[in-house]
Amino acid sequence: MSLNDILGSALSGLGASQSGLRTTSANIANVNTPGYARERVSFATGVTSGRVSGVVVSEPDRIADRFLETAVYRRSGEMGRADITSNYLDRLQSLLGAPGAPSGLTARLDAISSAAVAMTGSPGSEQTLAAFTQQIGDAIDTMQQLDTDVATLRGDVETEVGHTIDTVNGLLKRIHDLNDTVAQLNGLGRSSAGAADQRMTALEELSNLMNVTVRDQPDGRVTIDTASGTVLLDRRLRQLSYPVAGQGVAQPTYPPVDIRFANGASTGDRIDSAAVGGKLGGLIDLRDRALPQFADQVGVLFGGLAETLNAVANEGTSVPAPNVLEGRQTGLIGTDRLGFTGSATFAVLKANGDLVAKTAIDFSTLTPSTVDGAVAAINAGLAGAATASFVDGKLTITATDAAQGVAVAQDPTQPSNRAGIGFSQYFGLNDIVRSADSALVPSGLAAGDPHGFTTGETTEIVLRDASGRSLTGYTLSPTTGGTMGDLVTELNASPLAAYGSFSLDDRGRFQFMPTSALSGASLSIPADSTSRYGTGRSFSSLAGLTGAANGLASAEVLPVLVGTPRRLPLARLDTTAAIGTKAVGAGDVRGATAFVDKLSKAADFGKEGSSTIERFASGVIGRAAMQSAQAGASLTDAAARRDDAVNRRDSFSGVNIDEELSQLIVFQNSYSAAARVMSTATQMYDTLLDMVG
Repeated sequence: MSLNDILGSALSGLGASQSGLRTTSANIANVNTPGYARERVSFATGVTSGRVSGVVVSEPDRIADRFLETAVYRRSGEMGRADITSNYLDRLQSLLGAPGAPSGLTARLDAISSAAVAMTGSPGSEQTLAAFTQQIGDAIDTMQQLDTDVATLRGDVETEVGHTIDTVNGLLKRIHDLNDTVAQLNGLGRSSAGAADQRMTALEELSNLMNVTVRDQPDGRVTIDTASGTVLLDRRLRQLSYPVAGQGVAQPTYPPVDIRFANGASTGDRIDSAAVGGKLGGLIDLRDRALPQFADQVGVLFGGLAETLNAVANEGTSVPAPNVLEGRQTGLIGTDRLGFTGSATFAVLKANGDLVAKTAIDFSTLTPSTVDGAVAAINAGLAGAATASFVDGKLTITATDAAQGVAVAQDPTQPSNRAGIGFSQYFGLNDIVRSADSALVPSGLAAGDPHGFTTGETTEIVLRDASGRSLTGYTLSPTTGGTMGDLVTELNASPLAAYGSFSLDDRGRFQFMPTSALSGASLSIPADSTSRYGTGRSFSSLAGLTGAANGLASAEVLPVLVGTPRRLPLARLDTTAAIGTKAVGAGDVRGATAFVDKLSKAADFGKEGSSTIERFASGVIGRAAMQSAQAGASLTDAAARRDDAVNRRDSFSGVNIDEELSQLIVFQNSYSAAARVMSTATQMYDTLLDMVG
């Protein structure tokens, strides 16, 4: 071997040692840098024309295991969803208050029963009467506040959806640019480890926001798909487009997230369910399923409470009886089928309770059996002592003498009944709780009854599965002159029928029975322009398909009861009393006992079945608490799995300081050895030159 060859080999050895020292030093410097994968240089024997010619040094390689990195991406998505779900369910739980807190919903409902018990022990006490109505008002206020708070939470979730989408778009753009950098460096034969590290960090952040599948390409690029296989990134950049991003307002329904190319052209793909996973999936699930489901349950609870309280109130009368009994909006018109069986007694009373006039009407034999027919029968029976009228869907009965009052009582043996509701309660003549948006009773409409809607009015119905994903929707479009049965037929011929069937129950409520494979499905009605005969009662308020239609937002205790507690209808009319004799007494508080009994019995909660108010409320609160606890446990588990995956990845690709220090010593020794070879070769050159000189 010539001296030139020896010098060349020694020089390449110096370069190889320097490259190893630089790489090892960089590893040591980044020992605590998150996401940094250690680098290694590869050495090979240089051969030229069959002769060894030193050392060939490659560009530093990034030491990483794609399987371990993929595991981190997957676990990060699980943790992202668990984290955001736990956060918001904890906030919901905090809104419900601590168990046993006097301001909590269950405590408010218990207080109503306690106040009713107090009324039975203090006949005629205005203080106990006022306390009862106050407790009812407080319970309604608590439910309304919960409804408002849930809407606020949905608005906050919606804001985070917008911010998350913006972050996803930024990360996709960054990964796309890093893809180009990595491919370019690889093509030039230079190290792409630094850009690859940055890309891995961005991918980990993206996988926390949504579940992704990452695939390596031969040129060093990566492609990204959603969990469902929709392409997010290949050689063309895509961005998520959300038309209402950042508005932060709770809405009945939300548009899907479109996937578009960077130039704005649509790909035809979209994200419309929590199946996208990650933080974004968790937010969509909260917004479209968990929070609306809780609000719906609160609405159902209010509906059951209002019907229970009004049922007792409408069986009694105050002393003195009110001069006017003004009903609420029923959605009926005068020519509608009356639909009542049994009997009720209508009476006019003096202030001291003496009977002035009465009439008992058997609705089973009434002709014509219409609302107008009932009004005419009341007027005929009271013979001018009081007048009944039915205008714009409201029944009103007014005593002719301003000093006298009107009372309505059920027949003790054959009480009036339409859809399980008495005559006075159905029309709301003596309600305690009112709502401008709901009749607070089932409609009692049958399949043959006209629906009363006109062509052009529509109701939008959306069906979601148990995860909150929108399965399908349908716009119900009634035709003028049709019947309730026609609406059932239309719904059962719609796309909704692929997932279940509709029917009309014996209380006039629409029922949806999902298929066995679709357990947990729910309906929502985001828009409704219908109005039965112009009364303002829409399809959604009459159908009973959702708890949101129960009128909680506008509910209140009848204002006259708040201002005049003695108007509380606790007395019971003696239907057997003769004209001129006392029919009610001032000390009669049988209604208080009736409130106690009724509140302890099972109530009809429509699509949720029957239960006592206390048990149903406990179930609503208990489910929220359980879901919050489960979300917390899921977060703990997901965090542990993610941390384990990160540790496994880092134990393989991370920097071990002891190993790097040992490598540093090796390269230092190698450098010294190469330097000695060069020094020896130089001395040999000098000796040869001296010999020649």
